[in-house]
Amino acid sequence: MTEAPVHASGEGRPEPDREGRPEPDRDQAPAHGPEPKPDHGGHGPGDPPDQGHGHGHGPDDAAPNSRRSPAAALFAAVREVAMVLAIALGLSLLIKTFLVQAFFIPSVSMENTLLVGDRVLVSKLTPGPFELKHGDVVVFADSGKWLPPSSHESEGAIRDGIRSGLMFVGLLPADSDEHLIKRVIGLPGDKVVCCDAKGRVTVNGTALDEPYLYPGDSPSDQPFSITVPAGRLWVMGDHRSDSADSRAHPDSFGGTIPLTDVVGKAFVKVWPLDRIDTLPDPPYAKVVP
Repeated sequence: MTEAPVHASGEGRPEPDREGRPEPDRDQAPAHGPEPKPDHGGHGPGDPPDQGHGHGHGPDDAAPNSRRSPAAALFAAVREVAMVLAIALGLSLLIKTFLVQAFFIPSVSMENTLLVGDRVLVSKLTPGPFELKHGDVVVFADSGKWLPPSSHESEGAIRDGIRSGLMFVGLLPADSDEHLIKRVIGLPGDKVVCCDAKGRVTVNGTALDEPYLYPGDSPSDQPFSITVPAGRLWVMGDHRSDSADSRAHPDSFGGTIPLTDVVGKAFVKVWPLDRIDTLPDPPYAKVVP
């Protein structure tokens, strides 16, 4: 057992100096009091901490026990990454379900507003908190079976599963196997007619100025006249000569689609980078009664 470094005699009193006077004890208790009994760590109550002599439990003794093993550190890192991914996927799913969803454009029916391969963001707040307007570009579910059977080629069960999962949570843009994208021309109750004396589509008697039409296309090559039923929409593509829109489906409520099929309003192009742009309202959006 290591004794405290106090230079003590057999009686525990300090040795006299050269003149016979006791030397003041700066490290011990007063000379007339009981001498402290050293503990098993090698120092008394008034002594400085053990600096490596003896068997005390200092920081150096505890450090090896506090270090993680490589396996424990790896497990902790994997757990943290998994938690971050779970939170990110959950947020993405919530955003995709209630706020915004990305869609991929597979056809030419909306050229040149939207080209094949464009990606758009669709706001799910319209319709809902925000009302649809004349001229809005909308994505809607194909409940009327306007689309031909899908010819999407499988990339293998695993890759198809991963792709479907990423689209489900919103990390990949949804394809258009079950959705279409068109422009709203007629809202519920509107009288939509083509064409007036100048070959323009009219809504409730107001002629539409349509600067977004594909170059060389007329507003419509076929005449039509319909009053849009309640809860339904009349929609048309911007590439009028190559769009199987409401005009091509007169047997389905006169070519109209259910308002409940609308996923949301496309409001911005986000890909490719050189085509990033908003989808502004057309001039007639505020003037059609």
